Amino acid sequence: MAAAVSLASPLRRVLHVPFARRAIPTSYHFFPSGRCHAALSFAAAAAGDSAVKASLDRNAAEELRSILDMAQRASQRRDVFHTNFLTPPIVKECMLAIEKLADIKAVAQGGYPQAERCRVSVGHPDSMTSNPDVVAALSISGNFRLEPCSHGDFLGAILGTGITRDKVGDILLQGERGAQVLVDPELVDYLTSTLEKVGKVGVSCTQIPLLALEYEPPRTKSFKTVESSLRVDALGSAGFKISRTKLASLISAGDVRVNWSPVSKNGVTLKAGDIVSVSGMGRLKIGEIVTTRKGKRLVVDGYVAYH
Repeated sequence: MAAAVSLASPLRRVLHVPFARRAIPTSYHFFPSGRCHAALSFAAAAAGDSAVKASLDRNAAEELRSILDMAQRASQRRDVFHTNFLTPPIVKECMLAIEKLADIKAVAQGGYPQAERCRVSVGHPDSMTSNPDVVAALSISGNFRLEPCSHGDFLGAILGTGITRDKVGDILLQGERGAQVLVDPELVDYLTSTLEKVGKVGVSCTQIPLLALEYEPPRTKSFKTVESSLRVDALGSAGFKISRTKLASLISAGDVRVNWSPVSKNGVTLKAGDIVSVSGMGRLKIGEIVTTRKGKRLVVDGYVAYH
């Protein structure tokens, strides 16, 4: 089915075109720049400067450069364009860069206030419209009481239909009831007619209003630990209060990310400011790191935001 979609379906345009033109809602915050057109060249080079390179890998820098090019086209054409869903670091970097552009407004939205994956819309101030159709919400329901499914199971089922990852936003798990998913609106009809199973569980997929999304503000809790190293398995297990063995199994399953990039090894070294995400559990941010007088122990502060 996936092959048929990629090659023959009219969805081919939707699945592979990097940016689509679409109206945006007025209920989100705009970021006007109000600077001269000389800022275009400055911002266009931002993806290549040392500060951005320090926080983005090569693929991410290319993505940022493409977004800035899109913003420039929007300004020149007095039009509005939208990215696919972006990871939080890319959203942050592109919003900072776009703020330096003249005659451009930008908005990032993911469907609900705490959304991690967002789409960024850019356009000339005169071209911004108010049609709320940049992000759509789906409810995937089934009886998961005996066959619980993870975030990865739902994502895998969606991608198994032939859709690319950047067309899918956050996935909000609902326990034994299923999950709610944010997607590109152009894929709603396709997914509601195609998605039939998640794991071994038969499901129904229906569109719901964004206001019907069920989410809670994350619960936060500070932590302090004394460790002999800054390995992700050491600090992650201390922050989430689980065993290193459990965290190692989550890493092996692909459920652990550092700064939103998957990690595959337990020995990845963390530093102050790093964010460790564990699917279904939450996020841990590394705060201050203090080396003891003898230099053999590390006192680490931080906080955990639980899902």
